[in-house]
Amino acid sequence: MRVLCPSPSHLRRLSPLSLLGLVVLLSAGTPAVADESWSVTPLGTGRPYFYTEGTPGTVLQDTLSVRNPTARILNVRLTGGSWLTLAAPEVDVPARTRADVPFTVRIPEGTPPGDRTATITARASGRSATLRVRLRVRGPRLPALTVEHVRVRGDRIAYELVNRGTTDLTPTLAVHADGVLGPVLDRAPRTLPVRLSPGRRVTLTEPWSGRPGFDAVDVRLTVTAAGGAVRDQAGASVRFVPWGGVAGVAGVLSAGAALVVVRRIGRRRRDERPDRRPELAAKPDELTGAMT
Repeated sequence: MRVLCPSPSHLRRLSPLSLLGLVVLLSAGTPAVADESWSVTPLGTGRPYFYTEGTPGTVLQDTLSVRNPTARILNVRLTGGSWLTLAAPEVDVPARTRADVPFTVRIPEGTPPGDRTATITARASGRSATLRVRLRVRGPRLPALTVEHVRVRGDRIAYELVNRGTTDLTPTLAVHADGVLGPVLDRAPRTLPVRLSPGRRVTLTEPWSGRPGFDAVDVRLTVTAAGGAVRDQAGASVRFVPWGGVAGVAGVLSAGAALVVVRRIGRRRRDERPDRRPELAAKPDELTGAMT
C-alpha cells in the first residue's frame, strides 16, 4: 500500500494565515466509493454542529475539519458570520488529506442573554456545505414587555409590542372595549404568532369587523408573557359617527351633541355600577435596559 503525501509545491500554495491555523493529517489507504466527495465537519467525532456558550465580551474557540478524499488538490473557501473569525478564509487541501481550521467566536459587549445561531459555509468544486454554530449567551434573564401606540384604523386595531427585557418572549393578547352603554368587544387572552427577541419592536393589528356605527368607545389592550410574570396595558379612545347619514351642518351639530349626551349618560351608569373596574394606574417609566 502506498501513502500519498503532499508535495512541497502544494504546501507552498497555502497562505501564511492558513499555515498558522491549519493542521494537515495524512490518511492512508484508498477511501470507499461512497466517500469520493469532500466534506466539512466539526473537529472530533459525533458532533453534527458546533455548540458553545459564554458571557458578553468573551472569545470562544473551536475547529472545523475539511476532508478531501479525492486524488487532486482541493481549494476551499470559508465564510462565517460577523461574530466569527476564521484562521484561514481559503485553504488548499492536498489529495487524500484533512485540513483542520481553527476559528473564534467573539460575543460583543452588551449582548443580551439567550440563544443565537450562526453558520460557517465552505465552497469548493462548484458546491457548498454549511455548518451550524449554536451559541448560548449567559447572563441574567429579565423579562419586560410593553404595548404602545394603540389606535383604531377603520375595522382594525393597530398597536406595537416592544421587548424591553433580556430574554425572548412569546406574548398573549386580550382585547376589551367599552361603549357608552357597556362593553362592545371582549376577547379572551390568546397567544400571538410572534416571538420577540430582546430589544425587538413589532407592529401588529387586530380585526374588528363588528365595530359600532354610532358610539364613543374606549379600547384597552392587555399583553402578558413569561407565564404571566410580565404584564402591560394600553388603550385608545375613538368615536364612531355615521357622517354619511347626517345631512347639513345642523345635522352634524345635532349628532355631535347627541353623542356627548349619550356618552355622559353611559359614564354615569358605569360610575353607579358597584363592580366598575378601577382606572389603570399611571404607566411607570419605560425600562431602558435592553437594546432597541
